Formats: sequence, C-alpha cells, structure tokens
Amino acid sequence: MPLDPHIADFLAARPAGADGASLDDIRRATALELSALHGPLQPVARVETFTVATGDGHPLRLRAYWPERAAQSAAPQPAIVFAHGGGWCLCSLELYDNPCRALANASQCVVLSVDYRLAPEHRFPVPLEDFYSGVAWVFAQAERLGIDPARIAVGGDSAGGNLAAAACLLARDRDGPAIAHQLLLYPALDDRLAMDSHALYADGYYLTRDIMAFCWDTYLGETGDGGPAYAAPMRAATLERLPSATILACEYDPLRDEGKAYARRLRAAAVPAHDEQLDGMVHGCIHMLGLTPAAEALFARSGMLIRAALSV
Repeated sequence: MPLDPHIADFLAARPAGADGASLDDIRRATALELSALHGPLQPVARVETFTVATGDGHPLRLRAYWPERAAQSAAPQPAIVFAHGGGWCLCSLELYDNPCRALANASQCVVLSVDYRLAPEHRFPVPLEDFYSGVAWVFAQAERLGIDPARIAVGGDSAGGNLAAAACLLARDRDGPAIAHQLLLYPALDDRLAMDSHALYADGYYLTRDIMAFCWDTYLGETGDGGPAYAAPMRAATLERLPSATILACEYDPLRDEGKAYARRLRAAAVPAHDEQLDGMVHGCIHMLGLTPAAEALFARSGMLIRAALSV
C-alpha cells in the first residue's frame, strides 16, 4: 500500500542530515526528534527502576512497567524483557519510556527495559552481554517481581530486536534461561545488507542503507570475520531449539526482508515463527504514535500476538 501520508509529510519536511556532526550531536538530535513524535504519555499502573551488576561489575539499569491488569492481579504475570533500538549507538532507557508504556498496555505484560551500554564506547559483545545479564536477572528475580518464569519473553525493535534474537542464541548455547518467546520488531539481523529491500528502500524512507552500514560498523568494529553469529543472528549456523517468534517488518524499510528471511529460517528449523508486514510503515514506527494513527498497528498486532504466545 502507499506510504502512510502522515509519515510521507514528515519525511518531506525533515532537514537534510548534518554532515560531519559528532556522535554526541547525533544522539541529542535523535532524542529530540523521536521524543517529539511520541504523542501523549501512556498511563501505566506502576513504574520501577532497578540497578543490577553485570558480569564485569557495570551497574545496569532495568526499568519495569506494570500495566493495570498486571498490577491488580496477585497471580504471577507474563513479562517481556525489552532492548531498545538505535543502531547499538543511539537512544536510551529514557527515550523508550513512552514506547515501553504503550507495549505494556498493548501486551498486558510487565515490560522490563534494559539500559545496555552503547557502541562505539562499548562495542560487541558488550551491549549483548548487558542485555543477556538483564534477562538472567529477571529470571532470577521472577518471584520478587511477581513474574511467571515460564512466561518470560524477550523483545526489541531494530538493534534491540537483534539483541533479543541473539540473547535467544546465547541462552540456547549456554544452557541459560528458558526464554518463552521472542518478539522482534523490524530487527537488524544481517550485517551484509545484501537483500532486495536494502536496495529498494536504501534512501528516502527514514532509515537508510548507509546509516545502517554505519551502525553495523560502530557496533562491530574490527571483529576479524565481519559478523560473528551472535552479532548478526542471520549468520548463525543453526536456528534449531530456539524460542517461538513473532516478527513484524515495516513495508518501507531497508530491513524488511531480514525479518521475513529470519522467520523462514526459523520455520525451516522447526521453530514456530509468525511474521507480518506493517503496511505503509517505515523503520522506527514504535516512536510514531503522535505522528500517525497508523503506528498503533505495531502495538495492536504485537500485543495481540504476544498475548497469544504467552497465554495472557
């Protein structure tokens, strides 16, 4: 279908990128632009921030959001441990406050957002290990948090979808937590950027192929082989014995075909995987509830599908 008209107007009015801007400047500009698109603050029943230590002693923040239904129930609740997007080098726990509130309300799950360290100050595997530490902590503290350990999913958008998918690979290979499901929202899964959508939507649709290449370079640095499997899950030798998956791709997104291809690989490995396309949408639409009513589709569909997967 055509590009959503509200998004088309927004893209047409955006100023050209600032060549030569520092990463700090890009981070500030990204935070200002995305927060302006969020719309009204989504109410939830309860928000609490926890600080836990990673394996290397880093103080890692997790912010938990309880929707009304979960807060009112004495029964253990389903949960989503969430990794934010931003190309592994942008965005923050604070910038994803409203999207996580909306996801908690749509899914009726406790959402726990992990404030992993960013590249290039902390390249692969630090962001992944931080997120995995957050996942392990939620499982260990499930009773204290009022969470059902049999119904803990991981999720994320864009680079966060990458971290969620990679955490499932780590949990499998390390005999780690029994993750119940993976919710991957327009995930970045393949550093080679060689699929049809990478060329078709390379420019003019918010995320560009060049920006994505920059993000991969920032995250990976000098890895030696160009993309280890835990950094780029599409490179994993096998996807067997992974949690079931829900994957949502945006129609006008250079990463569109990555999500669809990953779903096909999961199904070929006998892993239940449901994938859908968000028609008319661009990358980053988790931030666009204040820009277009059509962005609600991301929350409506992911909420319904995760509730079915976790028996909410």
